[in-house]
Amino acid sequence: MPIKRVISEGRVPVMIYTEDVAENAVQQLENVSRLPFIHHHVAAMPDVHWGMGATIGSVIPTLGAIIPAAVGVDIGCGMKALRLSLRAEQLPDSLGQLRSAIEHAVPVGMAGHPEDAWCEEGLKRVAPGLQPILDKHPKISARWQSQLGSLGGGNHFIELCLDQSQQVWIMLHSGSRGIGNRIGIHFIDLARREMEQWHIQLPDRNLAYLPEGSRYFDDYVEAVGWAQDYAMENRRQMMRLILDVLQDEVQRGQLPPFAATDEAINCHHNYVVREHHFGKEVYLTRKGAIRAREGDLGIIPGSMGARSYIVRGLGDPMSFCSCSHGAGRRMSRGEATRRFTRRDLEDQTQGVECRKDKGVIDEIPAAYKDIDAVMASQNDLVEVVHTLKQVLTVKG
Repeated sequence: MPIKRVISEGRVPVMIYTEDVAENAVQQLENVSRLPFIHHHVAAMPDVHWGMGATIGSVIPTLGAIIPAAVGVDIGCGMKALRLSLRAEQLPDSLGQLRSAIEHAVPVGMAGHPEDAWCEEGLKRVAPGLQPILDKHPKISARWQSQLGSLGGGNHFIELCLDQSQQVWIMLHSGSRGIGNRIGIHFIDLARREMEQWHIQLPDRNLAYLPEGSRYFDDYVEAVGWAQDYAMENRRQMMRLILDVLQDEVQRGQLPPFAATDEAINCHHNYVVREHHFGKEVYLTRKGAIRAREGDLGIIPGSMGARSYIVRGLGDPMSFCSCSHGAGRRMSRGEATRRFTRRDLEDQTQGVECRKDKGVIDEIPAAYKDIDAVMASQNDLVEVVHTLKQVLTVKG
């Protein structure tokens, strides 16, 4: 049994898959477990840590209600990975030019593409579902057209990695960008207002919820579903842009001709979905967790200087068929910036072509938990299919 700790102070227990959990995260998990609509138990993955609104690395089954802040504001954030026919020895000796080309092709930070209609095919896939949502909630409007196919900032990244056979992979991490953020903030605020109107007392105001049948519930389900689809399309378009960059390198003679293999994985790790668990149809919120049903392929990235893993789910019922979404932060961004220097960053990212300036010190590997310890804590949840080591990283 991989469960390392059980919290029993709430209405339902919390099952934690690690002993490495901070007390502020424990308090958040306990607060969630006190809510009247939580079904059976709450699960906390091995990368669990405190988060704004709800604990990152938590899996929350609810009956007849959804907590918008548990889903969060980076709705549909997740991973995409694709194996190429390229091998390590076929990459150029210096990857600096390749990193610059990717950074030029894929907007990072707050940026988007120069023209809203740059990606007609992708926009046509996601546009029809948004207008009915905007008609009811115009406040959520944002630069969603130009940001389709863009990375964002924070812990979002694009990487070239090598697996245990020295095969090249593209791996990326992003979500629903500004429009997803607007949707999250808007419905979190509406849920808080509903709680105030109904005089409902909560252990944490961030746990404000929308009950099924209430004024905004169906609107939120529609909006969050659209944002999850947009996030999936966003990753699809970024992958296309990266492949275009690599094909340009082939034309320049810097890479040999290559093909993408049929081994591709695309998974959310901030989302809500209807699933059946412990005898009930529930709304299952995975906040920093991925689905790991038996046979599901998933991606668990480490930090910039650590290994990442392609995994296959084992379908553990107590985790609600879930596993961690990464290493998990050990310290806040502010603490990491105060504690570490640019020299520390250079030392910890040796051998990786990436930014090594003070602007990304908050993403230094030491700010994260040990990915191998995280993996060891969930060997009953997933099995490792491929072990990846990055050689190039683009950060927002």
